[in-house]
Amino acid sequence: MSSPGENLAPPPPRKPAGQRSLEGLHGSVDVPAANAHPWRQYLAFAGPAMLVSVGYMDPGNWSTDLSAGATFRYSLLWIVALSSLMAIFLQVISARLGVVTGKDLAQCCRDYLPAWTRWPNYLSCELAIAACDLAEVLGSAVAIHLLFPRISLLMAVFITAFDVLVLLSLQRVGMRWIEAVIVTLIGTISICYFIEIFVLPHQAPALMDMARAIVAPDLPSFFHNGGMIYLAIGIIGATVMPHNLYLHSALVQSRRFQADELSVRRAIRFNTLDSTIALTAAFFVNAAILVLAAIVFYGKDHFQLPNGTLVHFSANADWIQVAHLTLSPLLGTAAASILFALALLASGQSSTITGTLAGQVVMEGFMNWRIQPWLRRLITRVVALVPAVILIGARGNNGVTDLLNLSQVVLAIQLPLAMVPLLWFTSSSRIMGTHRNGKFLLVAGWSSCILITLLDLYGLPDAFHDAATVFVHR
Repeated sequence: MSSPGENLAPPPPRKPAGQRSLEGLHGSVDVPAANAHPWRQYLAFAGPAMLVSVGYMDPGNWSTDLSAGATFRYSLLWIVALSSLMAIFLQVISARLGVVTGKDLAQCCRDYLPAWTRWPNYLSCELAIAACDLAEVLGSAVAIHLLFPRISLLMAVFITAFDVLVLLSLQRVGMRWIEAVIVTLIGTISICYFIEIFVLPHQAPALMDMARAIVAPDLPSFFHNGGMIYLAIGIIGATVMPHNLYLHSALVQSRRFQADELSVRRAIRFNTLDSTIALTAAFFVNAAILVLAAIVFYGKDHFQLPNGTLVHFSANADWIQVAHLTLSPLLGTAAASILFALALLASGQSSTITGTLAGQVVMEGFMNWRIQPWLRRLITRVVALVPAVILIGARGNNGVTDLLNLSQVVLAIQLPLAMVPLLWFTSSSRIMGTHRNGKFLLVAGWSSCILITLLDLYGLPDAFHDAATVFVHR
């Protein structure tokens, strides 16, 4: 394999048409000529990063952000900011790999890594996708239970298996419709949280405390608090999701652009812009969830609804199931519960779509196996149903947040297996030619990789301890 220090060379030819990622979506979106207005060009390339950013606003993110705000106020806001910044670097690099080589990350692993690494890498990817889908199962089940209280949480878990019908209907209408639906779904909750934080005076956060938490975190307290480290790892796993690195490198190939030097440079430029905008927006949504959880829940044992009713909760509350209270000051109790449930359901279904696409990418890329999307979806969902059913059987309706947080920790632990090959490939002039990572991306990418890996190793004992307690009563 080539090393980052090689002499620059022209990029190799993009791979032949018979080895495409996501065959049905490959090259399905036209892009305007290079002399078209920049806004038209941006709109044509925009979309893949928005699909990827859905994974940064899924039920797993909601759970970790809610737990962080409710338990530690603003203390982990810097982790949300840092993980979002690292996500931007890594997703920009992932898009760059797909644009330049015409291959997704899984295909590059198959082609450029030793053959013995294929199965371990593939199985670790499947584990990450199953962990992510577990978050979608639990988030969607909580949403269904909020919308229809007579449906038990356990029954709602089984109902989520039918989301394959949503996937089939959307994949048939094409990439642009998928992108449009997802943007609409995630926009609704974003607007509500923005109004709550910046418009409603009684919900105004302590801006100076927030700024201090981001730029001057209390690191000694952080490293001496196992629970805080565990949540931090979960936030990173929920933000820098390993399967999104595989998915993004495939989604950028849905745009039909030429393989000449100028076209490739243009695609890199607009995909970089798309990634930066979409993931910055995702950061603000995640930060808003954490901040509102801190305002409503931190240091309190009850919350007063607009009608004067008191809702009591403990420090070990299942935050995902009471999180709709964060919208009550704006919408009233009933409307807040409905909107939160719809938003949670929307985020779960949006992530279901991208999770299934990621599953297709890694299966086709690593193993060259091709199966129908609905079957791929059903297999992943059945795997995810097992721990959800066990949890609810063991702890009833309590503990959903615990399992959601654990699923995100699993994602964080799997991250180095995706980051290292991604950074190696994109630092190689034999693979990337003149488009290999420059000094800034080299430093930013490898620094992110090293930091995440060290934090994983440091927090691993606490992660195993907390994992052992998820399925038992506390």
